[in-house]
Amino acid sequence: MSTTHIPSRIKFHNQTQRLELAWDSDANSDGLFLTAEMLRVLSPSAEVRGHGKGNEVLQVGKKEVRISKLEPIGNYALKIHFDDGHDSGLYDWNYLHQMAHNSAQLWQEYLDKLASEGKSRDAAQIQFKAID
Repeated sequence: MSTTHIPSRIKFHNQTQRLELAWDSDANSDGLFLTAEMLRVLSPSAEVRGHGKGNEVLQVGKKEVRISKLEPIGNYALKIHFDDGHDSGLYDWNYLHQMAHNSAQLWQEYLDKLASEGKSRDAAQIQFKAID
């Protein structure tokens, strides 16, 4: 049976749009932060992850996304509501632990995907095509 990494502290900093997390079981967990943008683009939802390997949907233009609400789900997860309307991912404690402890690598992988597809974090740089 795997260990559940239940956070001992969850604090949302509204001004900086960062979620601060700590775990008593981790000596190096003080000061772990996840930005609203990172939480949004790496959402565990089917909208982002797809319905299987290779069906992931790269999230673009989310640089200015904000968290509008945090909702605890039982004793196992957070539901995060974003101001772009996204609210379908449940961030369980283990997923948040994995994100927080691997944030630099996960963020770089996301930036590399954006670059390889010629996409941008900035919503102003997204081009829309007119459909006739």
